[in-house]
Amino acid sequence: MNCTLNAGGRLLALNPPVVMGILNITPDSFYASSRVQDEKALLQHAEKMLEDGAAILDVGGYSSRPGAEDISLHEELQRVVPAVQLLHRHFPDAIISVDTFRAEVAREALNEGAVIINDITGGLGDHAMAALAAERHVPYICMHMRGTPQTMMQHTDYTDLMGELLDFFHKRIAALHEAGVKDIILDPGFGFAKTPEQNFELLSRLELLHLTGKPLLVGLSRKSMIWKTLGITVDEALNGTTALHMTALLKGACILRVHDVKEAVQTIKLFNRLTEAEAAIPHRI
Repeated sequence: MNCTLNAGGRLLALNPPVVMGILNITPDSFYASSRVQDEKALLQHAEKMLEDGAAILDVGGYSSRPGAEDISLHEELQRVVPAVQLLHRHFPDAIISVDTFRAEVAREALNEGAVIINDITGGLGDHAMAALAAERHVPYICMHMRGTPQTMMQHTDYTDLMGELLDFFHKRIAALHEAGVKDIILDPGFGFAKTPEQNFELLSRLELLHLTGKPLLVGLSRKSMIWKTLGITVDEALNGTTALHMTALLKGACILRVHDVKEAVQTIKLFNRLTEAEAAIPHRI
């Protein structure tokens, strides 16, 4: 498995795992504390994430929560491009990812300093996306989702959840390779066209996705599968998030996409100590 990414001419190692911090330039993302809508707040939030150990900043201007409002290309560009511009100017060494399914938004963000494309549609939302990723030689995060954010929870009827995810990813990887994309990261899409029960099945069998040979990004942070299961609010879901992050790491996740960077970095440090201890145990026959 490829454990390094070429991010704007810099090699980003994914072993040990790394943290991607979420920067939502939206008024309606499901976790209110993650929303940043002015320059000062954006810079403060980004600086804190970088200080806490984020390897990647993921900037998105289109809310993908279930039932989110569809916004125009123009509005997404107006949200995302100035944010990427600002972040790149103030934090020139930061690795910035653009969270979009529109090739034009991705192109403009790459022009302003982003070096990774994070696409919730796996290239099916805009067929120009694969060619763009290949042309610009940037890592491409391919997520699994059915339908759109507006309709995805009407498409949770799987006969074989893991089999269908593997089939989806094998097809998308083949198409991306054919287009010339080199660095591909897979995101199984927790919460996207999946019920809480399906999310837990996916997490319990996450290691099967290693059959693709591609590194895995996991986005579990404060998802409804956590707070609905525990009977709490999204604001109270950090502890549950941390518990599931450790499970994801034990099953081979390379990138944790999170709202709470400090706690995710701490989880990875503990995971690293655990794996070091396991490696040091003499193997006896």
